[in-house]
Amino acid sequence: MSTIAAAVRAGVAEATVLDAFASVTIDVPRESWVRALTAAYDGGATYFDFLTAYDELAAGFVVVVHVSTPDAHDHVLVRARLPRDDASIATAVAVYRGASWHERETHEMFGITFTGNADDAALLLPPGFSGHPLRKDFVLASRVAKPWPGDKDPADSTGKPRRRTLPPGVPAEWPTQGDT
Repeated sequence: MSTIAAAVRAGVAEATVLDAFASVTIDVPRESWVRALTAAYDGGATYFDFLTAYDELAAGFVVVVHVSTPDAHDHVLVRARLPRDDASIATAVAVYRGASWHERETHEMFGITFTGNADDAALLLPPGFSGHPLRKDFVLASRVAKPWPGDKDPADSTGKPRRRTLPPGVPAEWPTQGDT
């Protein structure tokens, strides 16, 4: 077992360690997030690489951190699952100062709140942007609004128009190209 993983297991009894395909992943409850990261740091994982999240629709979100020893011989992913209706977790900034930027980006793209991180200024999206574009339920309006980018519409090749379908996630009541 990884030295970092052993340190996290010693510090967080409810942590689950998955060691497969030369990659160690540690799942922890969100209540133990900072405690698990502190145990990883104390176990030698002083190098913070990234923090992000991914959307599992009804199952909620998963926040992921990759940390390693400075020589990168030992590294782990630490994950915590968040329910969709309460997407918040404690900030990791007290353990890894570099996590602040990553938390801001994850907040902006997924809408996950990092309690204790006072800096939530927008990084990537324009002022006034509404929504969280990396959520799977976010509708990409440009799929509906932009015309076909090719030289000719695929419907022109057969002489008869094909049935218009909406891209995945677009509400049925939205107008499509040609309806306006």
